[in-house]
Amino acid sequence: MGHFYFVRHGQTIWNVENKICGATDIALTEKGHQQAIETGNEILKQGIKADEILYSPLMRAADTARHISEITGIPAREEPRLIEQNFGKYESTPRDGEEFRKAKQQFVTRYEGGESMLHLAQRIYNLLDDIKAESDKKTYILVAHNGISRVVQSYFYEMTNEEYAAFGIKNCEIRRFDF
Repeated sequence: MGHFYFVRHGQTIWNVENKICGATDIALTEKGHQQAIETGNEILKQGIKADEILYSPLMRAADTARHISEITGIPAREEPRLIEQNFGKYESTPRDGEEFRKAKQQFVTRYEGGESMLHLAQRIYNLLDDIKAESDKKTYILVAHNGISRVVQSYFYEMTNEEYAAFGIKNCEIRRFDF
C-alpha cells in the first residue's frame, strides 16, 4: 500500500493572535512565507518523493504549496475539498473561547453559519479514499489546515472526542501517513 504527506500551511496573523481562521481567507505572515520555503527545502533534504501537491483554495495554503512547488519542482493543483472547516460565527474569535470549546463537542450540529464536524469528515474521508485508490500509482503532498489534520488523523487512528478536539500540528509540519 502507498502513503502520502500532510503539511499544514505557514503562520498567519490570526495564528499569532490565537484566533480561529476557518474558511476565512487569511494571508501568510512573512514568517509564514519563510516557513513554507524552509519546508520545501526540508522536503528536498529528506528526499521525499511525490507526484503532486494538492492544496486548499485558501491563500494561506495555496501560497505555502506554491513555495514548496517552486523549490521542489513538484507540480501543485488546487483541491477544493481541502478547504478548512467553516466555523461560522466563531471565525475570528479566540481559539480557546469557552462557547467555541462547548460547540466543538457537538459533531453533528452545524456551527451557526458554518458546517458540522461530520460534514467536514465526509469530504475529507472521501478525498482520502480517492487518494488511497491511487496510492499504488501516485504519492501526494496535501497542504491544508489544522482542522483538516484532525480529520486526517482520525481516518487512521481511533480518537476520543477529547483527543480529536485537542489534536493539532504546527505550521509547516510534515507528516507521513501510510495506508
